[in-house]
Amino acid sequence: MTRVVVDAALLHKLGNLSQPLELCDDSGRVLAQVVPMPSLHEYDLTEPPISENEIERREASDKWYTTEQVLERLRGLE
Repeated sequence: MTRVVVDAALLHKLGNLSQPLELCDDSGRVLAQVVPMPSLHEYDLTEPPISENEIERREASDKWYTTEQVLERLRGLE
């Protein structure tokens, strides 16, 4: 893959890559679509993606499945 270093001027012209954008030639033909890489600083990886209430509800549930039951269910979805 080719790597292009973006200087401050180009970064400003690209809108600081804060959202997806299209690169076009003079005639308006789309040459590429650019989707910025997400910044991992925006995510708190120490927090679960579900609430504490949901965790407690799941822990209190008496309905559990074995690995074989889950695999059987998944095979049935094919």
